[in-house]
Amino acid sequence: MALCGALHSFLFEYDTPRIVLIRSRKVGLINRAVQLGILAYVIGWVFLWEKGYQETDSVVSSVTTKVKGVTLTNTSTSGARIWDVADYVIPPQGENTVFVMTNAILTLNQSQGHCPELPDDQTKCEVKNDCVPGYVSTHSSGIQTGECVPYNSSIKTCEVFAWCPVENDYLVPKPAFLREAENFTLLVKNNIWYRKFNFSKRNILPTINSTYLKNCIYDAQTDPFCPIFRLGKIVEAAGQDFQEMAVEGGVMALQINWDCNLDRAASHCVPKYSFRRLDNKDSAHTVSPGYNFRFAKYYRNSDGTESRTLVKAYGIRFDIIVFGKAGKFDVIPTMINIGSGLALFGVATVLCDIVVLNCMKKRYYYREKKYKYVEDYELVSISEGRVKAELLPPLTPQRF
Repeated sequence: MALCGALHSFLFEYDTPRIVLIRSRKVGLINRAVQLGILAYVIGWVFLWEKGYQETDSVVSSVTTKVKGVTLTNTSTSGARIWDVADYVIPPQGENTVFVMTNAILTLNQSQGHCPELPDDQTKCEVKNDCVPGYVSTHSSGIQTGECVPYNSSIKTCEVFAWCPVENDYLVPKPAFLREAENFTLLVKNNIWYRKFNFSKRNILPTINSTYLKNCIYDAQTDPFCPIFRLGKIVEAAGQDFQEMAVEGGVMALQINWDCNLDRAASHCVPKYSFRRLDNKDSAHTVSPGYNFRFAKYYRNSDGTESRTLVKAYGIRFDIIVFGKAGKFDVIPTMINIGSGLALFGVATVLCDIVVLNCMKKRYYYREKKYKYVEDYELVSISEGRVKAELLPPLTPQRF
């Protein structure tokens, strides 16, 4: 029966708003306060802060980089050597990224042959039977031959067929091999385009001439638009120590923000640079820290044999991340946000109704004034006719 009653009410009843004027200071102040808050939100947040009157577009960007700097190293194994950009930037060009080698483990004059494996729990041996011919693990330098040979005067290891001598990377050089890399400079050339507005610009601004570009170094206070960055300053701006980071490497982000208000002159659309470290560097993440990889330089000897120098390179990878949004006045978003703001004013009425009908002392009185129940006119007319018929005295026939 309850379901039938609900269905009957849903199908055969209609609600229409009724305007009731309530003279109450409390309710009136609540209503005006809510309306004032909505008005402040629409004007202050939607239009002034979020610029809801503008059409927006995301940035399309391209980045090219160039590193400059020279340093000298002098070690017992490789002697005095000059390192320039062709030696420490690997690869020469990347996609929105550049890697600068700051530390290295060099294994010189490797050639293919038989030699003892680097000692560890799986490669140490006492007799030949401890070694398995053809065995290869994920950390092997080569393929085991099945022989047990001396690694040094006190340790024996399984012999491998590999590039010999095998690399020993247990000890990472400290301080960093190329510790002077903090004085190297990085030129970032960034071109951006906003497709919707056909607006393009680059980070080398029209006010920058060639003389200034040759001598400037980025500084947030004195040279905020110089596109040349000192590597040490980038790391320092991210709150890191370059010499510490250079030992095992890491990943840095050079962020370029292009937030542009195209209702203003194009000269106000300028890049903003910021820096941060992307890889984890804390006491809770000590396994496989930093950033490194291996590469080799190959040579052909006079006797026709091939040899190589194996380099395990540690360094800092600089990721250039470009983001931004441009906005320009447009009628459509303006009208949409105005309409949305006007619709929000209905919240004030709903809130005041809740207060009046549920929280005030005279809520039952206000409910009687707020809601009026009206029956169907035809049904009312029929029922009234029946009542009148019942009240009238019966007619008696009269004779003439």
